[in-house]
Amino acid sequence: MTAAFGERLAAAAGELGQLCVGIDPHPGLLEQWGLSDDRDGLAEFTGRCVEAFAGRVALVKPQVAFFERHGALGFSVLEEAIGELRERGTLVVADAKRGDIGSTMAGYADAWLRPGSPLQCDALTVSPYLGVGALAPAVDAAVEAGAGLFVLAATSNPEAGAIQRQPGANAETLAGDVVAEVAKLAAINGDRGEGLSDFGVVVGATLSDPPGLADFPGPILLPGIGAQGASLSDIERVVAGNTARAFPNVSRAVLSAGPDIEALAERVSQFSYRG
Repeated sequence: MTAAFGERLAAAAGELGQLCVGIDPHPGLLEQWGLSDDRDGLAEFTGRCVEAFAGRVALVKPQVAFFERHGALGFSVLEEAIGELRERGTLVVADAKRGDIGSTMAGYADAWLRPGSPLQCDALTVSPYLGVGALAPAVDAAVEAGAGLFVLAATSNPEAGAIQRQPGANAETLAGDVVAEVAKLAAINGDRGEGLSDFGVVVGATLSDPPGLADFPGPILLPGIGAQGASLSDIERVVAGNTARAFPNVSRAVLSAGPDIEALAERVSQFSYRG
């Protein structure tokens, strides 16, 4: 039986460091790389990223929207990339931000986490703002598959504060409530290798007032490093010293080094991180 996500992630981080690199083939980057905004350009962009990142980072995070905009052809490229990355021992978290209720949430989980699914990933980003409890079908699917979830808690976009900083029922903010609820999931399902649970949160590295993370037992995905203005030096402050569980996410600041594969790999090394 394959080890559960937390154990696999801890092992990958021990070997390769804690950096998560995004694959975000938005139209501007395709143009910057001299590629066409169609399946051929998307496939070339994605293939170069796979070559540059596989075996060099703990996590790779494809942004699903930029594949979805190409319809079935885009999803075919994404399927191939996920399969190749995982075959080469690189963990993949699908940045799909799915969130719904009941059978619909179960359907999303089936698509992204079920063993044998064409889109099967190691982990999935999910949105809790229909209620953390509504994520139960995804939690169940992740436990059954030995996969992981990254739950959006406090995101880096400025519009989020109006909701996520509202007073919480059990914590200072709603974002803090989300962190606490995900920590309960981790406790119920047990910690994995190095005390890293299968259930993590997403907290923006740009935030000046992040929710409390000092005792959070799962991986903390930290977007906003690089192009959005945060740096690796912000991590310790944001995670309140819980750096062993911090996974900084860099996308545009790495991808801007393309299209040369070696240049991409070199840029990855410049963002290397171990907490």
